[in-house]
Amino acid sequence: MNREILRDLSYGVYVVSSKKGDKDVGCIVNSAMQITSNPATIAVSVNVDNYTNCAIKETGEFVLMILPEDVDSQVIGTFGFKSSREVEKFEEMDYEIKEGYPILSCAIGYLKMKVINTVEVGTHTLFIGEVIASEKEKSSAPMTYAYYHAVKKGKSPKNAPTYQEEKVEPNKKQYVCTICGYIHEGELAEDFVCPICGVSKEMFKEV
Repeated sequence: MNREILRDLSYGVYVVSSKKGDKDVGCIVNSAMQITSNPATIAVSVNVDNYTNCAIKETGEFVLMILPEDVDSQVIGTFGFKSSREVEKFEEMDYEIKEGYPILSCAIGYLKMKVINTVEVGTHTLFIGEVIASEKEKSSAPMTYAYYHAVKKGKSPKNAPTYQEEKVEPNKKQYVCTICGYIHEGELAEDFVCPICGVSKEMFKEV
């Protein structure tokens, strides 16, 4: 089976957030789609190992934020490659509280949803939510999964539904980020930082 064809399906890049007690949690997802228009319902796939997954199950609510193409790589690095179990992800972000949740200032818009159904599918939970509040904050081109990979050269975390093992070309000096899996070709400059998760060259190892 050629799994590369899966990346030709249409995906976006979003931040999904919820609450674990008083703590705001969130993660990156790329599988979200509208199911119905009246009432408006959205389905979102979240890995069962993500802290955000159990937070959604506890609260019965979640917020889907749509990210723009020019989103700061720190947002991807923080929400995509770190865990809310150890990190207060919103602490270093610009945001406003709306509908009881922190909404990233960089977001094009958001949808707040109450969970009306869940489907367990192996490694992921499919949350189906009815939209109870939404707002379009700005007019920007939304980040697609294809753009994230082709233009921003981004990688997928291992718990993403679209994760694929990256192929390493032989006879080329390459370094891999031990945090997010980003592969850099060529030597690392002294001031090099990972364009995806923002860590320094010390967190890279030669492939």
